[in-house]
Amino acid sequence: MRALPTLRQLRYLVALAEHKHFGRAAEACFATQSTLSAGLQELEHLLDVKLVERSKRRVMLTPLGDAIVARARTVLREAEDIAELASASKDPLSGALRLGVIPTIGPYLLPRVLPPLRQSYPNLRLYLREDMTARLLEALNEGDIDVALIALPFQTDELEVQGLGMDPFLLACRADDPLAKASALELDALPDDRLLLLDEGHCLREHALAACRLEPSRHRDDFRATSLPTLVQMVANNLGITLLPKMAVDSGLLAGTGLLAKPLAASAPAREIALVWRKTTPRTVEFNLLADVLANFSAAGN
Repeated sequence: MRALPTLRQLRYLVALAEHKHFGRAAEACFATQSTLSAGLQELEHLLDVKLVERSKRRVMLTPLGDAIVARARTVLREAEDIAELASASKDPLSGALRLGVIPTIGPYLLPRVLPPLRQSYPNLRLYLREDMTARLLEALNEGDIDVALIALPFQTDELEVQGLGMDPFLLACRADDPLAKASALELDALPDDRLLLLDEGHCLREHALAACRLEPSRHRDDFRATSLPTLVQMVANNLGITLLPKMAVDSGLLAGTGLLAKPLAASAPAREIALVWRKTTPRTVEFNLLADVLANFSAAGN
């Protein structure tokens, strides 16, 4: 029977590919540099190929080394899935869980959901990563995170999607704004030349445009913000109006600003909060359980 690479050897190779430095790769693997170097030499000897180009100035992988790294990542992820599957069968929602969340959801939903989640599942070690949707889904597909909390619509390709509830948009304006007198605003009444949006790359920007049925060019683009609190301050300083998700408003985003949140017409679209994960994960039962917990605190829940 042919001798096979060990998981440790593959982990050493992947770490070296990521860090391009023996010392840093060894630290990432909690090993000494000599141990990592010896492990890689053993792997090359076992496979009878050259995987690493070593010089005094830099470390490079050979083309074959790069190809094996891609396969090694898959092998390591599958091995982790085996361990997670065994753990989940004994104690659901326990151990390490890497949750990605977008910035327009995390600060407004997680403070409410994390305390009861910790109380119900004390053995769960939740690691959070906040980033924009596209990068989170890339990290999810690469196995860098386990599950992601995002807003739809967004292209999710082959991922499993569990909807948690709808989150309608509200118009945020100053109390002295003429729009403040309306009870429910029709979309046609919104002056798009005063509409302020988040900067490009935020899915909420696209959702807001869709809610108003606006083309990307039909809004103010001389002022943009990278966070909802900054957007709110711009409106408070009389620079325009904006659309905010109800989830953020309910969390107290407008507290102390003097701004009002006005409902849009019932026909206006809303974003959908969703939990997504890889279809190949062995933790589907756990993630459905997590979705149930999150749904209780989403826009459709409490």
